[in-house]
Amino acid sequence: MRRSLILLFLIVFCTTTVAQNNDLNYYLSKALRNSPLLKDFRSMIEMNKIDSLRIKAELGPMLTAISTDSYAPVIKGRGFDQAITNGSNISALLNFSKGITGRNNRQNRYDALSILNRSVSNTEKISEQELKKSISAQYVTAYGDYQQYHFNNDVLGVLYNEQILLKELTEKGVYRQTDYLSFVITLQQQEMAVDRYKNQYRNDFAILNYLSGIEDTSFIELPDPGLVPETIPGFSGSVYYKQFYIDSLKIVNAREQIGFSYKPKISIMADGGYLSSLTIRPERNFGVDAGISVAIPIFDGRQRKMQYDKLSIQEQTRKNYLDFYNTQYNQELRRLYQQLAACQKLKGQIENQITYTKALMDASHKLLETGDIRVDEYIMSISSYLNANNQRVENTISEYFIINEINYWNRAN
Repeated sequence: MRRSLILLFLIVFCTTTVAQNNDLNYYLSKALRNSPLLKDFRSMIEMNKIDSLRIKAELGPMLTAISTDSYAPVIKGRGFDQAITNGSNISALLNFSKGITGRNNRQNRYDALSILNRSVSNTEKISEQELKKSISAQYVTAYGDYQQYHFNNDVLGVLYNEQILLKELTEKGVYRQTDYLSFVITLQQQEMAVDRYKNQYRNDFAILNYLSGIEDTSFIELPDPGLVPETIPGFSGSVYYKQFYIDSLKIVNAREQIGFSYKPKISIMADGGYLSSLTIRPERNFGVDAGISVAIPIFDGRQRKMQYDKLSIQEQTRKNYLDFYNTQYNQELRRLYQQLAACQKLKGQIENQITYTKALMDASHKLLETGDIRVDEYIMSISSYLNANNQRVENTISEYFIINEINYWNRAN
């Protein structure tokens, strides 16, 4: 018996501990850890590091082993002209080549990768904000469902007790049978409401786990999310502005790349090995050669100007989006703060209404015991109390939704 009690205590304790730990931060951490999109961004940064090493390798010397072997026979005076083919051609060479690249050109290529990494990192931060916003919104939705279920279930318990009292009073002739049946209909409607809120909570709770990458089908109470408005940076200090700044760096880098692509290109090369037609002293046909290649762009049909013009258009487009987004950023925050103030103002009015409707319901209950109130009036007092509490839950959830929208913009760069 003692062991059974200890086991029961441990089960209850562990279940309570799990439920207490499953707060909003728990689901946010799970979602951030399990998100394949965020993992993809980190993988992209790692791949860019490899590309940086590839650039270093490409700019270094290259060694290539080359072998070309051919034989062109002449049979009865028929065959390829040996003045061209030499009859046979045997080569086994080791080729060395290296492009001569200026330091600024090399740095430009490294800068392009660095800017790309900054862009990926900033996009990752924005994606984190979007994921947090999505998880928090779903958590608030499920929390609201549970609060509706919990409150309506408590009211249902009160109605069950009232049904017993009303049945006794009806049997004594204090109330008519039709009054009792009206009350039973109200009770059944409340039962359906409780089932509806319970099913809705199960569904929204399952969606929360789905979005967070969690396998869980339990039915637990979600703690209050406790969302509060956080400090919001100015637009120029946010990750949303930083994306526009990084885009400007990309355009500057691309403009420099165009300039470097039109500069003279110099490369050196050397071959060493065996090259022979096997006609004269083939055993002595080992040797080396070296050379230099220079390419100077002269005319390309004004393509360079066209590329610069495209970049100028891109820069103007970037500025247009920047100005528009800056205006939207400030307007959206003003709108959200106005909505939050309206919800907080409504909160006091709803609490007063709950106080009065609760007092009315309690007074109606006492009158019901003495038969001094009509059943439909008592049902109306319960409905008023239900509506007031439902409004409180809805207003609280609306407030949390607004705070969640505000906090989406809190990520500094």
